Amino acid sequence: MESKISKKRKSTLKPQKNADNAFRKLKLLVTVVNRSKAEFYMDFLHAFEVNFQTSVLAQGTAKSETLHLLGLEDSDKSVIFSVIREDKAVEALHALEEKFHTLKKGKGIAFTIPLSSVVGVAIYRFLSNNRK
Repeated sequence: MESKISKKRKSTLKPQKNADNAFRKLKLLVTVVNRSKAEFYMDFLHAFEVNFQTSVLAQGTAKSETLHLLGLEDSDKSVIFSVIREDKAVEALHALEEKFHTLKKGKGIAFTIPLSSVVGVAIYRFLSNNRK
């Protein structure tokens, strides 16, 4: 009985005609880094077909005594908001993690938030880097 159900489900799925023209889900990639490294990370993320990015200035909230104990004197941060395709997000997060560990004063955090909709096909094509 179980095999009949799984076969039925498989047969109702429609294969995509062309994977290049398929709609891909988008994610908002949020990256928090030292303000002095914001431009570097924005340029770095551009390699993952990110067409839209914006950076906002931020201030860390830890007390100066705590920052001094942890060796984190600089509390000036930038938060980078990038729209990235879901298929590129994991690769970008792994690359960011590597940069966080290897760059001097390049520490940061990064995470993604799924986007459920975008207004307009032209905007979607721009954000997903699919201009066909």
